[in-house]
Amino acid sequence: MKNTLHLCLFSGIFALFLHSQISAQGCVAIRQVGGCGAASATTLLAKGEWQANLNYRYFRSFRHFRGDHEEMNRVEMGTEVINIAHIADLGLAYSLTNRLSLAANLPIIFYDRSSLYEHYGNSSTANPEQKRFHTNSRGIGDLRLAASYWLFNPEQHSTYNIALGAGIKLPTGNSNVQDAFHKRSTVDGSDSTTIRAVDQSIQLGDGGIGFTIELQAYASLTPRATLYANGFYLSNPRNTNNTLTRGTLDNTDPLIAYHSVADQYLARLGLNYLLLPTKSLAISLGGRIEGIPPQDFIGKSDGFRRPGYIVAAEPGINFQNNRFSIALTVPVAIYRNRTKSTYDLADPNGQRHGDAAFADYSINLGVGYRFGGNHPAMDMPAPGWKEVGQ
Repeated sequence: MKNTLHLCLFSGIFALFLHSQISAQGCVAIRQVGGCGAASATTLLAKGEWQANLNYRYFRSFRHFRGDHEEMNRVEMGTEVINIAHIADLGLAYSLTNRLSLAANLPIIFYDRSSLYEHYGNSSTANPEQKRFHTNSRGIGDLRLAASYWLFNPEQHSTYNIALGAGIKLPTGNSNVQDAFHKRSTVDGSDSTTIRAVDQSIQLGDGGIGFTIELQAYASLTPRATLYANGFYLSNPRNTNNTLTRGTLDNTDPLIAYHSVADQYLARLGLNYLLLPTKSLAISLGGRIEGIPPQDFIGKSDGFRRPGYIVAAEPGINFQNNRFSIALTVPVAIYRNRTKSTYDLADPNGQRHGDAAFADYSINLGVGYRFGGNHPAMDMPAPGWKEVGQ
């Protein structure tokens, strides 16, 4: 029992970023819904134990893709859109039993977006000085509440387990953040501003109630090596919200007049390897895919959205000491694809295909602390650790 809890906890921490990493990856508006890490409902805790968690994520998106073709001329000409994100995800989990946990997570988001085309324009005629302006959004994102259950009793299964979870995402984040956009007079070149909704990719929320299903699994291959897998799907039944798409699009078209409330998904698979058993230091390497589907699983898929997905290699490092844990992962994009949206597919000629900007990598840092409950295995070595050291 003691060794089992320690091993399961150690394996669970490597799923540290299952949900906290779900955030906008640039213009593909993958919403930050919170909920992972050491404070995830999928981390195995002892009965009556709490865990507080803080996850931080950073990325800078600027590479434009149409399909899987990168439009490198955007960067060369200086007309690329740049999204910068700083996201802090606050989480708290409580274990009702050693198999059933509840968790609440709330992201705090700081977005900055700079572009030419949303203001004076990209052309040298409309914007001879190629001026770039910024829009911002800051505040809380969408709250997530979830429950997770380990299918196998940890007291009897110390080397493998599977957790299934479900949750609800509440629209606590503002889905209609507005900011000032600059305009240049065609008569005398003077500057003026107008207030309207910022781009969908930097909105704090999507305006819909969503439902999540998730999976976490691990299996020890050797005393030091553990295979892990995570999966997550957010279903947003609402069709569109009340936020008007930016003025550069034809807002009279019902397909794109308002922002779409889109589904999203994430899947991860990889291997954790224990470097220093006595210090609980380990590294990990895996792959991940995350994205926005062109069509939702439930409900209509109208409105403006930039569907697409990112495939990334995900190296990481983790340290766990007693009740404290810290983990760092840096997913590096190896394939990016901006797929066609409902609006694109409605083109009778089949030529329409919007673009989106993606990041090259993201930085994810998580810190967790457990407290309360009765956890007698805190200083106990996991099974096999003694043998490994001999």
